[in-house]
Amino acid sequence: MKISEQWLRQWVNPQNTSEQLAEQLTMAGLEIDDRYAVAREFSGVVIGEVVSVEQHPDADKLRVTQVNIGDAEPLQIVCGAPNVTVGMKAPVATVGAVLPSDDKKGFKIKESKLRGVTSNGMLCGASEIDLVDDIDGLLELPEDAPIGTDIREYLGLDNQILDISITPNRGDCFSVRGIAREISVINDLSVQMPEIPDNVVASDNGATPAVTVDAIEACPRYLLQSISNIDRSINTPKWMQDALVQSGLRSHGFLVDVTNYVLMELGQPLHAFDADTIEGDIVVRLAQPDETIILLNEQTVTLTGDELVIADDKGALALAGIMGGQRSSVTDSTTNIVVESAFFNQLAIAARARRFGLHTDASQRFERGVDFELPQLALARACDLITTITGGEASQIVTAENLESLPARAPITLPIAKVRDVIGIDIDPSEMVRILTQLGFEVEQQNDALICKPPSYRFDMSIREDLIEEIARIYGYDNIPSVLPHLQVSMDYDDTADLTHGMKLALVDNGYMEAISFSFSDAKLEALLDDEALGEVLALANPISSDLAVMRRTLLSSLLPCVQYNLNRQQPRVRFFETGLSFVGQSISDLVQTPSIAVVAVGDVWSEQAYQNRALDFYDLKHDIEQLLPAQLDSARIRYERSALSFLHPGQSAELYIDDIYVGWLGQLHPNTAKQLDLPTTWVAQLSLAPLLTLAREQHTITTPSKFPQVRRDIAILVDSDISMQTLETTIRSAAGTLLTDLWLFDVYQGDNMPTGQRSLAFALIWQDSTQTLSDEAVKAATDKVVQALVDQHSVQLRDS
Repeated sequence: MKISEQWLRQWVNPQNTSEQLAEQLTMAGLEIDDRYAVAREFSGVVIGEVVSVEQHPDADKLRVTQVNIGDAEPLQIVCGAPNVTVGMKAPVATVGAVLPSDDKKGFKIKESKLRGVTSNGMLCGASEIDLVDDIDGLLELPEDAPIGTDIREYLGLDNQILDISITPNRGDCFSVRGIAREISVINDLSVQMPEIPDNVVASDNGATPAVTVDAIEACPRYLLQSISNIDRSINTPKWMQDALVQSGLRSHGFLVDVTNYVLMELGQPLHAFDADTIEGDIVVRLAQPDETIILLNEQTVTLTGDELVIADDKGALALAGIMGGQRSSVTDSTTNIVVESAFFNQLAIAARARRFGLHTDASQRFERGVDFELPQLALARACDLITTITGGEASQIVTAENLESLPARAPITLPIAKVRDVIGIDIDPSEMVRILTQLGFEVEQQNDALICKPPSYRFDMSIREDLIEEIARIYGYDNIPSVLPHLQVSMDYDDTADLTHGMKLALVDNGYMEAISFSFSDAKLEALLDDEALGEVLALANPISSDLAVMRRTLLSSLLPCVQYNLNRQQPRVRFFETGLSFVGQSISDLVQTPSIAVVAVGDVWSEQAYQNRALDFYDLKHDIEQLLPAQLDSARIRYERSALSFLHPGQSAELYIDDIYVGWLGQLHPNTAKQLDLPTTWVAQLSLAPLLTLAREQHTITTPSKFPQVRRDIAILVDSDISMQTLETTIRSAAGTLLTDLWLFDVYQGDNMPTGQRSLAFALIWQDSTQTLSDEAVKAATDKVVQALVDQHSVQLRDS
């Protein structure tokens, strides 16, 4: 928002420079985007009066003028402006004057001759003194402009324009009044508000139309006042034009200028209707579907039905809070008007302007929230200006309002001690009261707390932290010393990131690539990956998109779409992993967020060029997962059990346990689930990071290798097919004792010459003693003990060959 410093200082005038004023506003949260003078630097231009005009003897388009600038003798100036006349007053650049130029060097005025006639200066148009040209010719000044006065001083061209960035929560600052209020509080000054009569009523002629509000919630307060017999021969006063132009608004004629002036001064959008074009009474209602209206910018818009409109018996007159319609617009011949001043609910205006590609000063303010107590004051201000300047006659105000639908301002309790807790310094309670009172709050001190009722224009005040922020910013952030907090923290190094990075590198070494996704997923995908163990699907209150509407219960919800994306782009071999949180629980109250690492693999074991390639299988996936485990981990501590998760293949999936602690699951994605996702055979796994990190942090004892030789004994057994190798291995280790240093399965046979339901397994057993060489008898005794345990516990048969 652009605002004139000169206009601002009429309301409150601290003893600060323009730069200091801008700094104060910025530090108070109203950032100054730019600050510049009304016109670029120039000198030597004064007000002059044209005394005589004669035709140039040698040029049809030039005139020889005599111009009085207050010196003993008038200046002879040759001028080519078509509007130069005797008696007019205009800017005069005297000899030696320096005018602004695009090259920033300045254009210096010298005595010269034009077609043989001496010219001692230059009569200036608006563009020569860095103003906007409204006409082709000289800038015509008012008749009472004092001759000889510096034009910069007269026109206020040294006045600074402040371009203020107003945040969406500070709709109360979209006006001179709002900014002046902030400056007054910062500098502890009073605001000099112009005198505004409560209700200007000059006549009952031209009675104001009756008003009906059908959309009470959208428009809980609506005021109308008629003003008739307006003298349109009177132009907008110069002071009003200057204020508008310097605030970034063009002059459009007196009646429009008045509403814009009040908008910038008080922050209340107004609208003036041509009273003679209104048919019947005024109705504030929602638009009818497919209803059309031609706006002031000549744009025809078709309404959908949720827009708020101002209408008469004939149809819509205006888009409420956005823009008026052309049918009821005021023109240069309009002498009777009806002025509207209303409070529209923010939600009733929000997004409607953008829907039609509009951005107006009115919609900008209503969308952020306009003071619901302001319409009466703004209407009185506009009516007073119109009747005072043009002699119009005002009728009674017609009001339609529903007080129950107006916003409520609930008191906020602020414990005084809480201010110190948040800001970190002691501020005198009397200073807090002063700040909040000058900001418009009703403040009452009760014991050790302030009871503060926000003013009607502060939509952003609801909790005590809001009040503390107000106190801090007005007190001055620069006045709050920087104090380092006293923290008692452990400076022990946290190696979580390093250990996790090591796991990632292990997967990268095996051909996987890292994926990074949102923690949200598609509800449809969550339904496919459903299982009681994962709890309920938890929906987001405000999802960023429809396909990211729920919290993911497994990282597969993020990885599988990545696989689909790559397969659809002719990438048949995909390897991804991701670390992140999974969210499991029956409700928000018992939600468990588990840091996890997940992998997904599709395609062959090796790339397409590899010799003797083959499809990935469960054991390949198991190998990749075990790369995440410490290399020195004793395999006896690892245990696998069949997984019961419904979205995994029942025969090719497992749960991983280490020291009987559940770590995670791995296996093939259930074929039905893969089919619904249009995926080929897909291998997946997810492990909790916490137990993996615990394993990685384990301290291992270094032992001296045995000097004595190892002894290998192989045993081949016939065993029921439903007995797992892991169960047999556990039995072997338990029976063997400490002399068994290693064992592995090296042969499996199940087929011809095997009894139904059985298979042949061959184990290698490595025996070693760290204190002596093992005798054959000792090895045989230990091996026999293992065989006997297998026979007793699993009814195995020992095979001779």
